[in-house]
Amino acid sequence: MVLIIDRNTTYRIPNNPASPIRHAWDMVQRDHEQVFGAVPRLITAEDEPADVVIRYAKPEDRCPDRQEAFCFRFVKYGGKTELHIIAGDDLGLVYGMLEYSGKHLGVDPFWFWADLPPERRSRVEIPESDYDSPEPFVRFRGWFVNDEVCLIGWKEEYPPTREVWQPVFEALLRCGGNMVIPGTDLPRHGVHADVAAEMGLWITHHHAEPLGAEMFLRAYEGKKASYQENPEMFEVLWEEAIERQKDRNIVWVLSFRGQGDQPFWINDPAFDTPEKRGEMISRVVRKQYEMVRSKVADPQYCVALYGEISELYKAGHVHVPNDVIKVWADNGYGKMVSRRHGNLNLRVPALPEPHEKGKHGIYYHVTFHDLQASNHLALFPAPASLISGEVEQAFRAGAKDYVLVNCGNIRPHVYTLDLLRELWTRGEADTEEHLGSFVRRMFPSGSPEIAELFRDYARRTIPYGPNEDDRAGDEFYHHPARIIVGHWLQGKSEHPDRRLYWATGLTDFPEQVECFRRLCADAIPGWLELKERIERLLPELAEPDRLRLKDHLLLHVELHLSGCEGFEALGKSYSAYREQNYPLAFVYASQAMWKYEKGLIALKLAEHGKWAHFFRADWLTNIESTVQNMDTLRRWLRMHGDSPDFFAWYKQFLMPETEKYIYLENTHRNPLSDDELAKRLADKFGV
Repeated sequence: MVLIIDRNTTYRIPNNPASPIRHAWDMVQRDHEQVFGAVPRLITAEDEPADVVIRYAKPEDRCPDRQEAFCFRFVKYGGKTELHIIAGDDLGLVYGMLEYSGKHLGVDPFWFWADLPPERRSRVEIPESDYDSPEPFVRFRGWFVNDEVCLIGWKEEYPPTREVWQPVFEALLRCGGNMVIPGTDLPRHGVHADVAAEMGLWITHHHAEPLGAEMFLRAYEGKKASYQENPEMFEVLWEEAIERQKDRNIVWVLSFRGQGDQPFWINDPAFDTPEKRGEMISRVVRKQYEMVRSKVADPQYCVALYGEISELYKAGHVHVPNDVIKVWADNGYGKMVSRRHGNLNLRVPALPEPHEKGKHGIYYHVTFHDLQASNHLALFPAPASLISGEVEQAFRAGAKDYVLVNCGNIRPHVYTLDLLRELWTRGEADTEEHLGSFVRRMFPSGSPEIAELFRDYARRTIPYGPNEDDRAGDEFYHHPARIIVGHWLQGKSEHPDRRLYWATGLTDFPEQVECFRRLCADAIPGWLELKERIERLLPELAEPDRLRLKDHLLLHVELHLSGCEGFEALGKSYSAYREQNYPLAFVYASQAMWKYEKGLIALKLAEHGKWAHFFRADWLTNIESTVQNMDTLRRWLRMHGDSPDFFAWYKQFLMPETEKYIYLENTHRNPLSDDELAKRLADKFGV
């Protein structure tokens, strides 16, 4: 027996539906119309039959008795069969409605972010078989919308409006997520937290903003941000935050870091020992814990063991109440070890010890921003097996009560976010099976070769260090390049730049430049080969799949390739400069600029349709800044011999020999532009 769903299917939802149900109904209504080409009819009378009934559970339904669970039941009523989507709470109903949308209407969790609308159909047959939702492996599952500059700059309005946030939270709900940090340090009048709560999500907080309270120095300008000296001022902010959020579903973050997301003792030197620091953190966490407990029934808490707090906790200096989830963090590159701070990379394991009791979870990055080698605009640079291996290891260690994923700007990270969806749902993932399934969903007209292209992407990224997670993301080509140009033009080349030791080791500046040049030059052939394979495959795909492969793989390859080529040319420019071959250094600096500009062009090509201006706020990797740095460099180099008339190099290298000694000075008053001169000199020099 099957139930037929078509353009005439009718629905009934609860009377006076709660906000999460209204939002989910809007999604189902839109999905139905996309699939069948007609707006579904909503039945409002309680006694009138409907094909799909969305309602709260009764004891006789035998729906799973746990939070957020749902079931499907096929019920005979008025001579027809109805599909009842049933749950005991609002979020359970939301998940049930979205399961119906995904499983039966064919709506992908990332349909919006991958431009993958559901297939148009005349009817859908649903087998009349009851269904109980399985229990997700992780209790609290969510995203931290962090470093979200693309979402911020995408539209004209700031802070981002509902138009931006609703697709983010819809995708999270479709992935089975139930928790979110909705943005980073956005203005308090923004709608981000309101929309998340309206859609049924639990809200949690940035570890630098405990309890979601306002930053001390914003509230008390000119006062000293010291809890030791001004505890009442901090507590007023915490009290206000608790009052403001106490009626929402909140996973309360207990923490104490300094202003600007740095250790508090940087500005409070009295805390000069680990014991003093740990005692202060423990005291503040306990105070916050008690304040929430006095206002909220059955509160949910977590504490971020991030950076220096992790080290203090492991050393026994930080103490946390037993019912607080302790959240361990990866290093930003997917490895569950302490993160690199500048050149210090201790790689202390960041997981609970076997004997540790209580609740534990993880904060995990599929995208990161650290001014070094992280991936921000491009895909995670290491193999997917690193992600699954590290997350599954964390689960085995007991960190399975909470998973918060740094999701960045969503669109560039669909593949890895989809993998995390499977991990937090099932507790494990076969990365090969997942990749095959992902490729079949994203590229229905494609071939198994696309999966191999995704595998090869991680094989092509630059291994800049000895560890499996030492793989270069898009920021590797830009922040270090700008550091090098600044160091060079400030006349500091006689000394190494300490900011690059993490990649080059202790060596002099010329070798630092050469180290980056060599790494990038060695990677170019692999990126070129992968780009050519993608471009050969594109004509074989249907147009939507072709565009999707460009956006979700080719763009990322071009960001790496243009970065490698730009950095290699920068290295050549510095070598020519050291040999006092200034015209050649000028040419290579120009070529570096042109290569980096290819990255900007790639971003612009990905801004089609609804994605217009999506990358205009690239302020973190900041490819445009790198291009401007290369332009500054070549202008500076042109001063070395072509100034003040900017005609000398033309005369020396490009003017016909017969003209050099007979031309009249007053007939040559229009020097070549930097681009034109560089192109003609490049032809002359054969580079």
